[in-house]
Amino acid sequence: MTLRKLHRARPAAAIAVFAVLAGCGLPRSGPTKSEIFAGSEMRNGETLVIEVDDRVARATRLEPSLGFGSGFLNAGIVGSDTIRPGDTLGLTIWENVDDGLLSTAGANSTSLTEVQVDGDGFIFVPYAGRIKAAGNTPEAIRRIITEKLSAQTPDPQVIVQRAAGDGATVSLIGGVGGQGVYPIERPTRTLTAMLAQAGGVTIPPEIAQVTVIRGGHTGTIWLDDLYEDPRLDIALRGGDRVLVEEDTRSFTALGATGAQSRVPFETQTISAVEAIATVGGLSSNLADPTGVFVLRTEEESVAEAVLGRDVTGQQQVAYVLDLTGPNGLFVAREFEIRDEDTVYVTEAPYTQFTKVLSAIVGPLNTANTIDNLVNE
Repeated sequence: MTLRKLHRARPAAAIAVFAVLAGCGLPRSGPTKSEIFAGSEMRNGETLVIEVDDRVARATRLEPSLGFGSGFLNAGIVGSDTIRPGDTLGLTIWENVDDGLLSTAGANSTSLTEVQVDGDGFIFVPYAGRIKAAGNTPEAIRRIITEKLSAQTPDPQVIVQRAAGDGATVSLIGGVGGQGVYPIERPTRTLTAMLAQAGGVTIPPEIAQVTVIRGGHTGTIWLDDLYEDPRLDIALRGGDRVLVEEDTRSFTALGATGAQSRVPFETQTISAVEAIATVGGLSSNLADPTGVFVLRTEEESVAEAVLGRDVTGQQQVAYVLDLTGPNGLFVAREFEIRDEDTVYVTEAPYTQFTKVLSAIVGPLNTANTIDNLVNE
């Protein structure tokens, strides 16, 4: 085809472009506001589309349910001197004679280090026999040994010291300064003291969760709550396991936002306004501020509270926020984002028109350029 024939074909090219645009969609970030409403339950779709107002924001508010049960909260402080199976004792025995039962020649004292309390709670002391140690204090054990030895050596003097053993330890793992097994001693009988002993928490406190596992029971709290509420500073027990980890909740941002990504929570709660700000806000060239959607699989009880009627099972809900409304920004500030939510910002209607116009004008400008070259 010659250039002049191409020049005469420009009207036909424009018509062809319109035909192509009518037959297929232009590139875009996702469905429009009207397309989402078209799939609503009111139009025989499967999604509940609910416009958010003050009432809806209150009905959907759900604080993270973290806390210790009564079994943790009501546990008393364990006496630091109480001996348990697995503990280790150190014994020093003085005898008031030159040739004692236990002492060697030229010495009047004997030290028995690392005397292990067995699984049944007993220790063995030469000439005193098998002695019940578990459940007693070092002072009580001292009196028992002294009484048993008194029958065989005059006026024995006994010192009993307790060193923490396997029977009174707590395991700390996760986001602490020093992971390991730590003894329960007088300064470390509570949760905060034990965390401090392990070097403190190394992850941001706003998203740090502390889990205590005791036998078959588990309790999890926010680190911030631990320091704000003294009741949560629970007494520890031998065998406790303490796990410190980051909050694993996140939401997904899509559409006409500054960034499209999976975003972890940075605080215990996050509002719709904060979620949008976290990903760089709305795209000023693309976003429709009347069509900010929060897509969520809503629990039955919450859906009933929002709708004011009975529903069966979980519901697919698209909450829509109009940031341009008289109270729009305040409502968005009160509407809380939850774990696994999708925040989707639709494109403004004029955006598609601009894309269509660009798709038409581009080829025509090219044709004009060629025409100019021909005329020259």
